[in-house]
Amino acid sequence: MGPCEKCKKAQATFHLTNLEQHSIKEERHLCERCAAEEGLLGSEKPVLDLSHLMEQFVSGGKASAAALAGLVCEECGMTYIEFRNQGVLGCPHDYDVFAEPLAKLLESAHDGATHHVGKSPRSLGQSRKPTDELRRLRRLLDEAVTGEDYERAASLRDRIREIESA
Repeated sequence: MGPCEKCKKAQATFHLTNLEQHSIKEERHLCERCAAEEGLLGSEKPVLDLSHLMEQFVSGGKASAAALAGLVCEECGMTYIEFRNQGVLGCPHDYDVFAEPLAKLLESAHDGATHHVGKSPRSLGQSRKPTDELRRLRRLLDEAVTGEDYERAASLRDRIREIESA
């Protein structure tokens, strides 16, 4: 990652890729302040509510393949099938239209989390194993509580506390 294209000072943390109809690819790399000045960031960050999605899943609100195929953004005309095949969204409204399938993609890509968990530079020489293990244990704890397996949940809770105190 390099410096912001606009201010040339801060680290570029906002990366925008715009695909034109004729497969012309335009990339912009901005810092968060410059992205906000350009109106590329909303006033609040999108939040995916995992508990709400779990309630829908358990109550049978799981979207079928046919329902997903029928999802279309009214703003840009992007269908879910096009998104799935291209791997790129058409406009900011697609995040709302495809919220449920996107949440599932995020969960699978980030070991059950609904947000980017990041990476540690190898140059730090620090192992991410404890962090990864804690994340895995917390996910298992949530599953145990949801499944009302309180004995297993207590065991997982104790293991998490043991790792955190080390």
